Amino acid sequence: MSQLDLNDRSLVLHRFPLMREESPLQAWDAADEYLLQQELPAGPVLIFNDSFGALTTALADRDVWQISDSWLSQQATRQNLQMNQLDDSRVTFLSSLDSLPASPAVVLIKVPKTLALLEQQLYALRQVVTPETVILAGARAKEIHNSTLQLFEKYIGETKTSLAWKKARLIYSTFSNPAVRELADSSVWTLDGTPWQIHNHANVFSRGSLDVGARFFLQHLPDQIEGEIVDLGCGNGVIGMQALAQNPEAEVHFLDESYMAVASSQRNVELNMPDDLARSHFHVNNMLSGYPSDRLHAVLCNPPFHQQHAVTDHLAWQMFRDAKRCLQHGGELRIVGNRHLDYHHKLKKMFGNCTLIASNQKFVVLRSVKLR
Repeated sequence: MSQLDLNDRSLVLHRFPLMREESPLQAWDAADEYLLQQELPAGPVLIFNDSFGALTTALADRDVWQISDSWLSQQATRQNLQMNQLDDSRVTFLSSLDSLPASPAVVLIKVPKTLALLEQQLYALRQVVTPETVILAGARAKEIHNSTLQLFEKYIGETKTSLAWKKARLIYSTFSNPAVRELADSSVWTLDGTPWQIHNHANVFSRGSLDVGARFFLQHLPDQIEGEIVDLGCGNGVIGMQALAQNPEAEVHFLDESYMAVASSQRNVELNMPDDLARSHFHVNNMLSGYPSDRLHAVLCNPPFHQQHAVTDHLAWQMFRDAKRCLQHGGELRIVGNRHLDYHHKLKKMFGNCTLIASNQKFVVLRSVKLR
């Protein structure tokens, strides 16, 4: 929990999922505060990449469209609106794949970690903003590079930056409709050793090729399972696709909190494995929230060790807890992770067992079984 003090009021804000009270991580940063200090004209506001809803919550008395690729960010916003007894009737939630409303008065952008996502968002903005639209972006000063500013200049127009304040910096950009080439909605590459053409939307991890952890994991997936398998944190869906191939009697659920990841997974199955589409299921969700207990036969996972810009293992812990709850007795959680993250001890503590399936200099593949 953290308290954001504004000129006329204070807001109590939480991260999502809720964290332990002693966690030093807060639900807003100096860039949020810097953006909220600016004088904004009246009219509709588009807010991009609002990590935990600080900007949306502060501006909830206006007509706000929050655009995010993160289901967790949207849930955090709903949680913080409710916690501050604010009416959410004027807030519209859009995914990063949805069409934008025309002629906003203000656009606020938290600069995302992924430049490809920023490029896609700026390209989409070109279709709806006007020269009168106030376009402001914010981030930690060290996260605003020449390449960041070049994207604003390429797609929006004249761009300048503010002085640093609390190690944050703002970007001011004015729309002049510079000429640009059409931007493809996804990158495409061939998965080594297969005929599969893998489509990755802009915010999907390792957008241009298969990441090394997933490449190692593909060699050590379970086979001949008859039942339900979950690719948890599915990304582009390659792990789940291989699970479909190795388990022809199984159904595979592709789950991620990223709208672009789930859309990429669905497109990849549709294009590369159309005969297996009927036993594939695609869901944007917070881990396995809402899934029934004691049901799944296997959960496959490459757990993250960061949320937004913060390094944290609480998402991995929640993945493991959810997997244990949802697995049948005898069902397995199989993960790949960096050796130094010490998942072996976490899993052994949680499940009472953990087997090393494979290892190399950088990664381990671990298996834990839900026992009675």
